Amino acid sequence: MMLITDSDALAAFCARQAGAGFVAVDTEFMRERTYWPILCLVQVAGPDEAVAIDSLAPGIDLAPLMALMADPQILKVFHAARQDLEIFFQLSGGQVPHPVFDTQVAAMVCGFGDSVSYETLVKRLAGANLDKASRFTDWAQRPLSERQILYALADVVHLRTVYERLQDVLAKNGRAFWFAEEMADLVDPTIYRTEPSEAWRRFRLRGRVDRRFLGVLRAIAAWREAAAQQRDLPRGRIIRDEAILEIAAHAPKTVESLARTRSLGKGIAEGKLGREILDAVTQGLADPDPPPAIPAKAEAPPGIGPLIELLRVLLKQRCEDFHVAQKLVASSDDLEAIAAADDAPVRALHGWRREVFGNDALALKHGQLALTAGRSRIELVPLPGREET
Repeated sequence: MMLITDSDALAAFCARQAGAGFVAVDTEFMRERTYWPILCLVQVAGPDEAVAIDSLAPGIDLAPLMALMADPQILKVFHAARQDLEIFFQLSGGQVPHPVFDTQVAAMVCGFGDSVSYETLVKRLAGANLDKASRFTDWAQRPLSERQILYALADVVHLRTVYERLQDVLAKNGRAFWFAEEMADLVDPTIYRTEPSEAWRRFRLRGRVDRRFLGVLRAIAAWREAAAQQRDLPRGRIIRDEAILEIAAHAPKTVESLARTRSLGKGIAEGKLGREILDAVTQGLADPDPPPAIPAKAEAPPGIGPLIELLRVLLKQRCEDFHVAQKLVASSDDLEAIAAADDAPVRALHGWRREVFGNDALALKHGQLALTAGRSRIELVPLPGREET
């Protein structure tokens, strides 16, 4: 059992990985009561050793770990990497670890299904069963038990084997460039930035909303995001989403009017937060350039529903044919968009996804392709006069 709790031991370990082709990485963190995730433990497995790094140890300097994450010569292997990458992005001041190999995405490319679990991959590719008894442990509590540390280390030890097996599959099935495209998106720094001015885009809006509403929504959402960051509290602890939407709709100008907001409470309205909210409302109403009005979602043309269902069947069959996860190829929204427009701005009509599904989707839509049942499966039948899309 190897637990690193001091800077010298961490620097020595990272130095030993200098010639490694890859390292497997996992993190344990908590963020239930904070805005920023609290990194409690980092597990790293190189070719010959695996360690758990106590990131909460007094005085420990994580700079060597950050340098390892940024080393372009060493591949960093994660499973479901998004949250781990976000943590390193924040700790490093805005640098995403690179290059990266996400075994969950690789598994989807290689036909293991949508969002396959790490436990499933370990069982199928490493022939091992994980002890998940410590999954919901309090990783911030010290001292860590031997069982916690062994549980944490097991994740990265098996991750090395999972990576090697998936790398072999990618080399044989010729889909390495599919996977590389997904990894390029994953390490894009823009997806990890939390700009308060863009916080309003998190809200799912129904029906038509005008620019006045959006101006107030943007101002209040930006205020809440900044307040949550400054106080290091979850957004909902500052003010709930439904309260923000109601305030944006009614744009209260007085404490009395604000206090009538459901799910807000009179105490908040009359206190410091209430004054800050009213200031945000005033700012939003005075916004000289609010976001463009969002039109209500157009009703689907008559008869398009069955076409969407046919596209769904086609997607399922093509993904089975290519042994690739449906989630990776097209979403339900993508299918609706393709049914409505040949030039829909969806990824399913570009790159390798178009080859797998997009071309056939358009052909089916235009009567150049038929679906029929045969041999216990759906078969694709080109129709006379079919043209290449």
